[in-house]
Amino acid sequence: MRKQHQKGEDLLMAQKTDTYYITKIQKGHAASYAFLVERYKLMAYKLAFRVVQNNEDAEEVTQDAFVKAFAALSKFKKEAKFSTWLYRIVYNTAVSKIRKKKVIETTIDDDLISDENIAETYHSLQHLKQQEQKKFIQQALTKLSTDESALITLFYLNENSIDEIRQIMSLSIANIKVKLHRARKKLYTELNAMLENELQSIL
Repeated sequence: MRKQHQKGEDLLMAQKTDTYYITKIQKGHAASYAFLVERYKLMAYKLAFRVVQNNEDAEEVTQDAFVKAFAALSKFKKEAKFSTWLYRIVYNTAVSKIRKKKVIETTIDDDLISDENIAETYHSLQHLKQQEQKKFIQQALTKLSTDESALITLFYLNENSIDEIRQIMSLSIANIKVKLHRARKKLYTELNAMLENELQSIL
């Protein structure tokens, strides 16, 4: 009975809003932070991974970001969106990580990518099973620069708005739109190459 009661309490707690937990934490109930960690750890990890490009560093960045967020929670303004605030900490922590490791990014010529290429690749993707689509998209994301991969993750996978991305990445709205456009084209270029190789291996 006691275990069932505890499970019931945990379920009720899990359904509370971010503001509810933050208020409890700011009043000294530190244990409530576990519910926020549980709620956002997967998305935080995915964003970190897009920037640092490997599991070990992504896990370290995610843990560091949650520690930083907890330490700064007393300054958090409740009219803001907690997830946006947290993702900004994750992103900045990840960027700091790769700067320390002196990762060199490479780019490709955007002019070589046409809207026709994107349409063809999108059409090819529709013929794949959902799991296969995810596999190709995840592989293609690793080919993008850290900024581009983070933008795609935030906008398309996490479904953050342009304004939320502006707050997270400290970029202008115009810059975000330009970078998103380029990142999308590059993503589809990588996907197209992968799909062609897959087709050749089948044939």
